[in-house]
Amino acid sequence: MSPLASWSPVPVRRLFFVLLVLLTAAGAGVREAGATAGPEVSRAAATPDRARYDVALRSDADGSHWTGRQRVSFRNASDRPLREVYLRLWGNGEDTCGTPGAPAPVVVSRVAGGTPGLPAVECTALRIALPKPLARGARTAVAFDVSITVPERNARFGREGAHRFLGNALPVLAVHDAKGWHLDPYVALGESFYALTSDFRVRLDHPSALKVPTTGHTRTLPGGPGRTVTLGVADRVRDFAWAAGPFRTAAQTTPGGVRVKSYWAADTPAAGVRLTRADAVAAIDRFGREFGRYPYGEVDLVMTPGFGGGMEYPGLVLLGTTEEGGAVVHELAHQWWYGIVGNDEYTSPWLDESFAQYANARFYGWETGDCWSDVYWPDDSAALTASMAYWSQHRGTYHLVYTAGPCALADLERVLGADTMARLLERYAREHWYGVSTTADFKKAAQSMTDEDLRPFWETHRIR
Repeated sequence: MSPLASWSPVPVRRLFFVLLVLLTAAGAGVREAGATAGPEVSRAAATPDRARYDVALRSDADGSHWTGRQRVSFRNASDRPLREVYLRLWGNGEDTCGTPGAPAPVVVSRVAGGTPGLPAVECTALRIALPKPLARGARTAVAFDVSITVPERNARFGREGAHRFLGNALPVLAVHDAKGWHLDPYVALGESFYALTSDFRVRLDHPSALKVPTTGHTRTLPGGPGRTVTLGVADRVRDFAWAAGPFRTAAQTTPGGVRVKSYWAADTPAAGVRLTRADAVAAIDRFGREFGRYPYGEVDLVMTPGFGGGMEYPGLVLLGTTEEGGAVVHELAHQWWYGIVGNDEYTSPWLDESFAQYANARFYGWETGDCWSDVYWPDDSAALTASMAYWSQHRGTYHLVYTAGPCALADLERVLGADTMARLLERYAREHWYGVSTTADFKKAAQSMTDEDLRPFWETHRIR
């Protein structure tokens, strides 16, 4: 997510250590029963894994309402039998359970393959009890009808004029590991999302007047009269997002072979569209050289003038675009830091946001020499590695993830040396490719690159 996501558009390339106080926030709180805080755990225990989502949805006339059927198959990778799964209905995050006259934006019904319980965590989690315990290594599937109504707000799951954004709209499996089920509350200030990589096959039937960019590779087929079917195929991704509207479009292939497809609203400033496209082409190849080749082959840029900042999804980014461009470089850095190298975004938001902003700073050549002297901490207990539970209760200091975080990584670069830092990030990405990283993992990896004891560095920079 861009640090400007709740601000009116500002030239991102000229900002680094400015206080970016994010004003939109919702749903602070602690973990629900079944999800716990505490020491980070082994990635090997995470389940359900090797999930495959098969989805078929049909939209109304303007892409505001989508209905259809979804099936998800998965394997139990844990040491114990799996007796249940949870669906995360993140699209209900801001509206929770709705009202009698206005139901929740995402509704699941007609569940097969298990018995659903009552929606929990303000209707963002649905427990499905499996008919019998799923043994380690075994596979099963659940299927259900899904109804998605795009809310009347300009947001990652929302709308702007005739354009619809469907980020975090599709139900996805919650993660279970040695800490239990991760059933954290939704936050609008930042992200709560935590998912393992999965394969998606999504069929979207919509009016032909709508262009529909999606996660993954897309192709279109004729539908019924006046309609088109867009097929989105994505492997080893953590989520699937799409947009719909009367977008203008263009495409180009980077020198490194990545297809960059651009979609923009007609009233988006032309200069900003050109700049965003140029920066995207340069950034996707550069980050591929620095962190490992971008594996998905295609990335979609969705640009409108009024969207606040930006929001990342695998293979697709939503961008507020002014004449001076937008947050495209930061959002594309998230393709590695969150997308390819995963993390629990509720527990450790710095692992994706600070790393993406550090990559952004390097891309634009921002000066970071004495940045740490400008960092102000609200109290002694505050840490760069705090969870969204903390930041949601200290909203005015959340900017530290975007300012102190990349500054700490720039300081680490000065301690290790530029070449060693580059090798660290490339190796770290490779070792966690399609996996899940933790703060403890990163500290261990950094320490392995030097004989100097880094414990004083972590303490000084509040990396705990």
